[in-house]
Amino acid sequence: MKLRQLLIPAVCGALLALSGWTPRVLAAAPPLPAGCEPDGAMRFACGPANAEDLLRIGATRWLLASGMDGALMGSQSARGHLYLVDHQKKSWREAFPGDSPAFRHDRNLYGDCPGPLDTANFSAHGLSLREQARGRYRLYVTGHGAREAIEIFDVDASGPTPAITWTGCVLLPDDVSANSVAILPDWGFVTTKFLDRRLPQQESFAQLRQGVLNGAIYEWHPGSQVRAIAGTGLSGPNGIEVSPDGKTIYVAVFGTRELVRFRRGADSLQKDSVKLDITPDNVRWSANGKLLTAGSNYAGAGVAPVAGWSVVEIDPATLAARRIAGAERSPGMQAISVGLAVENEIWVGTFSGDRVGYLLTR
Repeated sequence: MKLRQLLIPAVCGALLALSGWTPRVLAAAPPLPAGCEPDGAMRFACGPANAEDLLRIGATRWLLASGMDGALMGSQSARGHLYLVDHQKKSWREAFPGDSPAFRHDRNLYGDCPGPLDTANFSAHGLSLREQARGRYRLYVTGHGAREAIEIFDVDASGPTPAITWTGCVLLPDDVSANSVAILPDWGFVTTKFLDRRLPQQESFAQLRQGVLNGAIYEWHPGSQVRAIAGTGLSGPNGIEVSPDGKTIYVAVFGTRELVRFRRGADSLQKDSVKLDITPDNVRWSANGKLLTAGSNYAGAGVAPVAGWSVVEIDPATLAARRIAGAERSPGMQAISVGLAVENEIWVGTFSGDRVGYLLTR
């Protein structure tokens, strides 16, 4: 599958126009495919198509990567994937759908889901993972394609290689083109409405460039409907994470280039934010209790995009932010959409590329 066929030009062009890219080094890996040579300090695992989001499966050697394909807004055919990446061996494999995708519908939690996803028209976007029992997890995936939904999977990591089984879905409102998702303690979720599906895609992206409040945070709990959270209007809310108790929500806002924190009380919603020098994409927790977000370096309004990217660490208590990795120019990998801390490495993914990257932290 050719790279340029993976995302429609309107998506890539609009995101890259707000964009940027960086690297560091690692030990010997299997023979490198052609075009997969190191780029300065950065090394690559080449092959995964449009690995827009990354997360680690517990403390295992396995990372999960989402594989986007097709349009963000809809209906045309998409052949997305979920990938497993071995961060020790620097190798990868397709996890879903593969040759024989597994389906087991959990009707107790996801009884309103009309049935299994269409593997011939599915695009995987944002990811969220929560442990159910030792070695067993539930994975929520922002899905596009035949339907706009949060697709749910069981992940069995008790064996040598994790096994992934589709287990349910929650359909999203007609106006929501979702980006990221975070699981709540009751197995509900919050998700970001990044674009309005009722508008032409070009018009939706124009709103982002102008900082228009076109999106919000939506919430679902088992047995209820998906609803917007009042007071969370934002311009292109993108990555999302929650505190362990689910009461604090952290959102990377693409249109206004900030990290927003919503602290929820019984009848209140407190909003705080910090401006960033990137167009932030996904948000990930680190083992040290800090948040990581990543995206393209921002040169300023009316200035040509800077060829570079950064991973930024944010203190969830103070919202103090500092750049911990990045590159001013990186021909090997650009359009960075996620930064994930894995032991002494930072792994990065992209919404438009054929690889994931990794570099050592100091």
